[in-house]
Amino acid sequence: MWPRLPSPVWDVVDPWLADRGVELRLKRDDLIHPLVPGNKWRKLTPNLRAAVEGGHTRLLTFGGAYSNHIRAVAAAGAAYGLSTVGVIRGDELADAPRNWSLARAEAHGMELVFVTRSAYRETLRGLGEDDPGTLRALEERWGRAYVLPEGGTNVLAARGAAALVTELPDPGPGDVVCCAVGTGGTLAGIAAALPAGARAVGFAVLKGAEGYLDGEVAALHERGWGRAFGNWRIEHGYHGGGYGRVPAKLEAFAAEFEARHGVRLERRYVAKLLWGVYRLVEQGELAPGSRVTAVVTGPPDPEDAAGSAGGARPGA
Repeated sequence: MWPRLPSPVWDVVDPWLADRGVELRLKRDDLIHPLVPGNKWRKLTPNLRAAVEGGHTRLLTFGGAYSNHIRAVAAAGAAYGLSTVGVIRGDELADAPRNWSLARAEAHGMELVFVTRSAYRETLRGLGEDDPGTLRALEERWGRAYVLPEGGTNVLAARGAAALVTELPDPGPGDVVCCAVGTGGTLAGIAAALPAGARAVGFAVLKGAEGYLDGEVAALHERGWGRAFGNWRIEHGYHGGGYGRVPAKLEAFAAEFEARHGVRLERRYVAKLLWGVYRLVEQGELAPGSRVTAVVTGPPDPEDAAGSAGGARPGA
C-alpha cells in the first residue's frame, strides 16, 4: 500500500568501502510512491495540506520539459482533488509532440502552459522577490491558486524533508547523510534535523552554482528554523558538466554500481551523488569509521526515455 513510509534503508556490501572502514547504506526514498516518489513526496505533502487547509482548489507551479517536479505535482494534485497548472519553460514546445514526461503530467489532468524562457526567468525572479505585481499577474491569468516554486522547495518542503532523519536507525555522531542538491530543500531539512555530531553533505547537480545553492540552503534555515546550522556543506565538483549531463566516466560508474549491487540509478541526481560519495572516500574526506547514508531521491527514468533529458534544468 502506498505511500511506503518509512522508506527502507539498504546496506551496501562493498569490499572496497569496507577496506577503507566506511559503511554505506541507501535510504530508498525512490520507493515511497510510484507516482510521487522520494523527496517529491516529502516536499509536496506539507504544501498540499496547506493548500487544502487554505481553501485552494488549484495548484500552480513551474518546471522544464522533463521536470520530475511537474509530474509529481500533477499526480499529487489529482490525488488531492486539486486542479493543476504547469508553467513550462520554452514556448517552442507548445506545438511539439509531448515527450513522455509532459504526457504523464497531462494524463493526470495538468494544464500545461508554455512560455518563453525570458518570461519564465522573469516570473521566477518576481516570485523569489515576493513582487506583488508578479503574484497579481498570475492570479489574473489563472485565478486564485496555491503557488509552488520551481522544484517545490520552500520552508514547508524543507520541513517535510527533515522527517527523513527520524526514520534512520540510531543516527549518531559518526553519521554522514548525503543527498543530491538541485534546489536545496532536501539538504536544508536533513541538516536541520540531524543530531549533534552528525553531518550532511550535498552534491550539486548544477554547474556554476557555488555560492548560490549554499545561500539558498542558509536562507531556508533562517526562514524555517530562525538560525544557522554548521553541520552541512555542498560539494560542487560532481555535476558531470551540468544538469542533465552524464559524461562517460559517470555512466561507467553508474553501470558498475548497478551491476554489483542490483539497484538501478537515476542519472541526473542519484548517480552523481554516489559518484561523489565514492570519490570522497577515495580522497579520505569520508574517514574510516564513517557511516554514510545516501538518499536515493528518485527512480530512474523509464528505460525507453533514458538519455532524453539532456539540457533540462533541476526542479527539474
